[in-house]
Amino acid sequence: MFPAVFDFWYQAFEAERASGTPGWAHTFSFLNLFQYITFRAASAGLLAFLLSVIFGPWVIRRLISLKVGQPLRTADEVHKLAELHGGKLGTPTMGGVLIIGSVLVSTLVWARPLNPFIAVCACTMAACGLLGFCDDYKKVKEKKSDGISSRKKLAWQLIIALVAASFLYFKKEISGFGASEQQIAEGLAGYRLGETPIGIGAVCFPLFKVAIIDLQWLIIPFFALVIVGCSNAVNLTDGLDGLATGTTISVGLSYAFLAYLAGHFFMATEYLVIPHNRYIGELAVFLMALVGASFGFLWFNCHPAKVFMGDTGSLAIGGALGTAALCTKQELLLIIIGGVFVMEAMSVILQVGSFKLRKKRIFKMSPIHHHFELLGWHENQVIIRFWIISIMLALFGLALLKIA
Repeated sequence: MFPAVFDFWYQAFEAERASGTPGWAHTFSFLNLFQYITFRAASAGLLAFLLSVIFGPWVIRRLISLKVGQPLRTADEVHKLAELHGGKLGTPTMGGVLIIGSVLVSTLVWARPLNPFIAVCACTMAACGLLGFCDDYKKVKEKKSDGISSRKKLAWQLIIALVAASFLYFKKEISGFGASEQQIAEGLAGYRLGETPIGIGAVCFPLFKVAIIDLQWLIIPFFALVIVGCSNAVNLTDGLDGLATGTTISVGLSYAFLAYLAGHFFMATEYLVIPHNRYIGELAVFLMALVGASFGFLWFNCHPAKVFMGDTGSLAIGGALGTAALCTKQELLLIIIGGVFVMEAMSVILQVGSFKLRKKRIFKMSPIHHHFELLGWHENQVIIRFWIISIMLALFGLALLKIA
């Protein structure tokens, strides 16, 4: 919406300047603000936050009236954890619709929705959110903690991820990262990452100022793996009030910053030496909308939670963050910046693997946040300490940009 307003104003302003006759465009020169990604990103975050806070109570009331309370696992399944979480029974779930709605509305208002990076992240988020909604609905309808079967859910996740990955690979505007057309024409392209154009199939990491490997078309299954993995990791993290929401904020902020830097030629190629694409900066607007919506949702999701995001929110957030990491060509950095998500997912993998191979458990319970609960940590202690870890990992990940 506002980018279109800027384009209309700019054309009128240029016409007035050419004719030498000031008109309405000169009077409304403040509209020049809308060209700046920083201004629109901050505005998108604020709007998404306000939408979440304003419409949150109405959404919660609607969810309660529809009787979509969160079903919990029985004491036979989780033993002591059932006592700790007994008070959560009946808390409305599917609150992720509030996050998705706030993000998409804010993005439509403040971003250029036809930007390929915006489009692929928004569509992946919506598709994963729809899958999560179907899963939540099945749980609520049958009043069981089991929703769609894991195989069916994984199959749909793979389909969504492969579509997004194929779009990233074949879309012309997305596929090129690196030097400007002028630099290439002048023969200034060299060895370093910022000076040599790379394809979408290249895999990068900030410690190496050259592409680690070029997977070419094999990047499609790799991209799909990242999206599915991130989506499920966020889903596993969403087990305590505000845990996944708060972690999303630190990861979303980090990737908004990365997208902004990657969209600026000098900062990306000359100073930081990271992959550059002139269209990627716009993604910061979408990610800041996600951050703002997460802050707004946290208003109601903090302990004791009035609403849960459910798979509707967690799968959508994971899909969006995973896709954003691919768009910025910082997919490996997600292991560090999204370290809490990785830790949660790995704890489940290790627990299941250990039990199947050795008939012994490594943790008291997985995901790992439940392990610390059963060690005697209060829920708030687990949440805030994991938030702290997430912030520290995000800062460390960003600090790697300037090494070497």
